[in-house]
Amino acid sequence: QVQLEESGGGLVQPGGSLSVSCLTSGFSLDQKSVGWFRQAPGKEREGLLCSTKSGGKTLYSHSVKGRFTISRDNAKNTVYLHMNNLKPEDTAVYYCALRSGTGVECSAYEPDFESWGQGTQVTVSP
Repeated sequence: QVQLEESGGGLVQPGGSLSVSCLTSGFSLDQKSVGWFRQAPGKEREGLLCSTKSGGKTLYSHSVKGRFTISRDNAKNTVYLHMNNLKPEDTAVYYCALRSGTGVECSAYEPDFESWGQGTQVTVSP
């Protein structure tokens, strides 16, 4: 079955960097778009970035522009989120999600993402 598993979260100081990974299985990653989202306590889930099978990238959140980047390695069935210059307000659970359909472009519409991982906690604190 389709599975997505995030890893790499942890505690980081403000201004630091951290990369998290989304290991996928049960489908051909090279035919799918995958997005990264986050959810902080008391806040709605926020879309961050999305990667298409063709290598295209879509930015959803202006708050991470210039600080976060997305990449993929289809051979490793893995999508990455690289976070730089982290701030306390970046503290959240980070999720990867699978866009429905085959060969479609990224969407900012959350219901278009049909499968989700369990998330990985990122805490930014002195």
